[in-house]
Amino acid sequence: MRFENKSVIVTGASSGMGRQIALDFAREGATVIAVARRRERLEALAVEAESFAGKIIPYPGDVSQEETVNGMVDYAVKELGRLDVLVNNAGVMDEFTPVGELTNELWNKVMKVNLEGPVFAMRRAVQVMLNQEQGGNIVNVASIGGVCGARAGAAYTASKHALVGITKNTAYMYVGKIRCNVICPGGVETEVMNGQDNISQLGVGRIMAGLDRAIPQGQSADISSAVLYAASDEARFMTGSVLVVDGGVSCN
Repeated sequence: MRFENKSVIVTGASSGMGRQIALDFAREGATVIAVARRRERLEALAVEAESFAGKIIPYPGDVSQEETVNGMVDYAVKELGRLDVLVNNAGVMDEFTPVGELTNELWNKVMKVNLEGPVFAMRRAVQVMLNQEQGGNIVNVASIGGVCGARAGAAYTASKHALVGITKNTAYMYVGKIRCNVICPGGVETEVMNGQDNISQLGVGRIMAGLDRAIPQGQSADISSAVLYAASDEARFMTGSVLVVDGGVSCN
C-alpha cells in the first residue's frame, strides 16, 4: 500500500473526483480528512471506507472560508501528528460567463473557492510541512482551462491559470522539502455542472465553436489515479509539474 499510515486531506470530498480521491487514498492505507460542506455525505463516505486499510474522517466546512482551511490542517496535526498530503480538489464553475457579462458576485464566488481556498490551505500546510522531517506533498486539481486558456468562463479560467502558477511557484520555493504538482482534468462526469442555471449563451457558444468531434468524458477514477500517483513515492522526482488528464481534448 502506497499510503499506509499517511495523513491526507482531501477537499471537495463529498462528490465526484474528491469522493473518489478520498476513497482511493483510504484503500491504500491513508487516514483521510475529508472536507466538504455536506456533512451527511461525508459521514456516508466514512462508512463506505470502514472495510478499507485506512479510514476517512469527516470534516464539514466551506473551503471558501479561511477558518475552514486553517482548521482542517490544524485538525490533522492535532489528531494525526502530521500532514503528509494536501489535495486541493474543491472547485466551482462560472456558467461559462465571458468577462463582459461577469458580475462581482460571480467573480468573488469562483475566486474564493477555486483560488483563495487552495492558497490559504497551502500556506498553512507549508508551515506545518517545513517543520516535519519527512516534509510533505501538495497536489492541486486545476483544469485544462488553466493550460489551454479559452474554453471556459473568464473567472474559472483565471482561477485555474492562477492555481497552476502558484503550484509552480510553491514547488520552486520549497524544492527538496515539499513537492507540489497540479492535475489538469478535461471533461469528467461529476456533479460540478449542477446548479449552473444561468449559463451564458455567448460563452457556451464560443466554447463549443470549432469542436469537430464529441468531447470525451473521463471518470473520477481517471483523475484520482493521477492524483495518487503525483502524491506517491513513485513520483518522488516530480515537482512543479502540470499533469494533463483530458482524453486528448487539449490536442483539438
